Amino acid sequence: MATIVQKIKEIEDEMARTQKNKATSYHLGQLKAKLAKLRRDLISPSGGGGGGAGGIGFDVARTGVASVGFVGFPSVGKSTLMSKLTGTHSEVSEIDFTTLTTVPGTLKVHGAPIQILDLPGIIEGANDGRGRGRQGKKFYLLIAVARTCNLIFIVLDVLKPLGDKKIIEGELEAFGIRLNKKPPAINVRKKDKGGIAITNTVPLTNIDHDEIKAILSEYKLSNADVTIREPNCTSDDLVDVIEGNRLDFALCFLHIVLATDCRGRVYIPAIYVLNKIDVISIEELDLLYKIPNSVPISSKEWLNVDELIEQMWQALQLVRVYTKPHGQSPDYSAPVVLRHGKCAIEDFCNAIHKEIAKQLKYAVVWGSSAKHARGQKVGLDHILEDEDVVHIVKR
Repeated sequence: MATIVQKIKEIEDEMARTQKNKATSYHLGQLKAKLAKLRRDLISPSGGGGGGAGGIGFDVARTGVASVGFVGFPSVGKSTLMSKLTGTHSEVSEIDFTTLTTVPGTLKVHGAPIQILDLPGIIEGANDGRGRGRQGKKFYLLIAVARTCNLIFIVLDVLKPLGDKKIIEGELEAFGIRLNKKPPAINVRKKDKGGIAITNTVPLTNIDHDEIKAILSEYKLSNADVTIREPNCTSDDLVDVIEGNRLDFALCFLHIVLATDCRGRVYIPAIYVLNKIDVISIEELDLLYKIPNSVPISSKEWLNVDELIEQMWQALQLVRVYTKPHGQSPDYSAPVVLRHGKCAIEDFCNAIHKEIAKQLKYAVVWGSSAKHARGQKVGLDHILEDEDVVHIVKR
């Protein structure tokens, strides 16, 4: 009986042989949906191709207010950068695969503790089952750790950045990690009857109705309303939305939240860290700056690392809020750090103690989010901004 990895290879080979046209669009849609489901099964806990590996060295206790994962090929300088940033020892060597487990450390930026995770070197071709011998199965757990990060540093060698960048993006894409993207504006709503109804507010340039119906059929969706508002929507975008809907339904049905789930898609910001600029010329360095979302550095000579840290801070979109006790000056030494999108007064109260929100009469806010320089009285739904000062008044 064919393994999941073999089935994936067979489908990829068939897709490569099949020329895309109107006559084959339905068949290609089915193949893409089957491929997505197999890759999901490959790294889910019950998956026969890679989920059964032990998690030794990958089960990392989370600390700090956000986590940043280092991803890259072996020997690109991840461990050197990790060790110098955090003071945590991560084995450094010219030999490939020196780091075989996830090494955690903490970096304090603007008063906020950020967890840094040095992940083992990525393996080209891991998405179709290749790995490092007995360590191969653990690669899927590496990906599971990367999926939970708030930001990914893709560390590249400056001597071959574009080729390695394309390979790593392909490996992560295959496991449902979408870098520097937003969820596509596509809605798929299951219904009891009425067949398939497709509505699009933008031209369908990369997918047609037959391919849409084929993908829905593979997921056993025979009655559904599909609304597409995403320009240049592809079949991969539609598969991502359906896979995400399946995960959301499962979580609602079970009334649980999984810390790590490999089935849905995750959308994570990424910074391309172009390491070893100490071995190239100024002219070559100027060309590197044209790569989007990139920061050229040298971890060995500690060049331009300050810019990398600042880019990291901006990408994480953290919000520092300072407390002001009654009759005292604000405490600027220990900010309450919140995440963008979860930075209301209620979130601030819960970050200190969950009972405070219940006891709140009102809060006084000074800073960017306040209408007045003298302070503004606000309630639980007020949205805070970075470096606001808050005084809590209880009932």
